[in-house]
Amino acid sequence: MGWALLAVGLLLCVYTLLRHGLRRVPPPRAPPALRGRTAIVTGGSGGIGAATALELARGGARVVLAARSALRGEAAARRIRTETGNAEVRFMQLDLASLHSVRAFASAFLRQEPHLHLLINNAGVSARGTTEDGFSLCFQVNHLGHFLLTQLLLPRLQDSAPSRVVIVASQAHCAGRLRPDTLGRPPPGLLSTFQDYCDSKLANVLHARELATRLQGTRVTCYAVHPGFVNTDLFRHAPLWLKPLFLPLAWLFFRDAAEGAETPVHCAAQPGLERFSGRYFADCRPREPWPPARDDRLARALWEASERMVGLGGGGGSPSAAPRDLGQ
Repeated sequence: MGWALLAVGLLLCVYTLLRHGLRRVPPPRAPPALRGRTAIVTGGSGGIGAATALELARGGARVVLAARSALRGEAAARRIRTETGNAEVRFMQLDLASLHSVRAFASAFLRQEPHLHLLINNAGVSARGTTEDGFSLCFQVNHLGHFLLTQLLLPRLQDSAPSRVVIVASQAHCAGRLRPDTLGRPPPGLLSTFQDYCDSKLANVLHARELATRLQGTRVTCYAVHPGFVNTDLFRHAPLWLKPLFLPLAWLFFRDAAEGAETPVHCAAQPGLERFSGRYFADCRPREPWPPARDDRLARALWEASERMVGLGGGGGSPSAAPRDLGQ
């Protein structure tokens, strides 16, 4: 028994040394100055979203946590109010897997909140499934739902300018492929869910690029961000056979949620970033994304397809509404 306890103790020591030796932990930052600003954080009930909301609230912002679970959302709002002393933190229900829910959320927000300065499109999933709207769960939650939400809230962002949209993307966009015959549908193959996730992250980066182009001169700016590889429950739907391999790597090398929130908070609050609108950020600095994510023609085609898919561009709200000229 004594030898077993000693072995466990040694393993814990080795783990601690490896974790702190292999991970580069950035220095703590001062809270941003956001008093008088109103922010929405999607997926704000946990993970990077909750950590981002906490920092915005710590800086004095009025923060709306937009999340699917009322139980988790209300609990997160209470926790942030208690920890920051900021009473201006509230929960509003939003299910990005339902375009009806996105429209209902936007309508309620516009009725209840006179200002919007920061829209943090953070929520994301990596899971199989099809939504009630007929799209891949992953692609709709990660891209289409946020695309519609941004469009519906854009007039309020413009009225409240200077304002910002921050889209939480991922380095996984490097493996993304956007094709006319698969847009909005899960790709085939053994790694279908992973490919779907990568496709949605490429769509995130392209969304920010095209949005910046269309918002020139409005004092609304936007940024796509890679938060780093963060140990959250994003991949809780990973296959069982993969988890024993994935979890130890996550514990050793991945950032925690607070560290993952640093780049989204930087892009939301750091003064002087306006000239970088439409750019991709990682580690709080602008970086060059993968070449397809810099393709203006692809960004424009994705925008037009997304409008049709969510019912904003005169087309139907189904996967078949994607135009045939999307792709490379």
